[in-house]
Amino acid sequence: MRVVIAEDSVLLREGLVGLLSRFGFDVVAAVGDAAALVTAVEQTAPDLVVTDVRMPPGFTDEGLRAAVALRAARPDLAVVALSQYVQHSYAGELLGSGQGRAIGYLLKDRVADVAEFADLLRRVAEGGTVVDPEVVRQLMLRGRDPIEHLSPREREVLALVAEGHSNAAIARMLTLTEAGVGKHIGNVLAKLRLPVSDDTNRRVLAVLTYLRGQP
Repeated sequence: MRVVIAEDSVLLREGLVGLLSRFGFDVVAAVGDAAALVTAVEQTAPDLVVTDVRMPPGFTDEGLRAAVALRAARPDLAVVALSQYVQHSYAGELLGSGQGRAIGYLLKDRVADVAEFADLLRRVAEGGTVVDPEVVRQLMLRGRDPIEHLSPREREVLALVAEGHSNAAIARMLTLTEAGVGKHIGNVLAKLRLPVSDDTNRRVLAVLTYLRGQP
């Protein structure tokens, strides 16, 4: 799997290169700003981009904006954004690109568990959507429409969907049957009034509804 890394901290950038190489990823470029990220992707055509959200020159959302632009040009490009803090609007904007597929938003603390981090990157590269549990937890504390219409159990199930878990995994974690999880997800989709489409896309739309509109 060909990967481009964008991170302004030399120490973390080199650490990511070593980590991913150790787990079998082919790091084809490692750069320190958003402009270099765009150039590297154009030159190397990677399968996956791992980028910091805040990079030079403004240290606001340069990495995010570059990632969204890259996915507009290449919707199949998998992107994982890394952030030091929970930035709700950043998560919503990134997850809204490419119909919410092959996207991840993780806090940098997650890199500490290197095996789990590598597994999450592979999941995103395979088309999955992964949101850091801390982002999900903080959003859960901010009651708002239409999420406030969900029952506590439905919110719990949706939170686990947002983290990228399958129905089977959610059933194990909540000690439910898969049929029970499916019923809760069906209720969530109905209450959120999501349009009828394939099941995978509706799950993604539910996650986007959950994350979108944060200040």
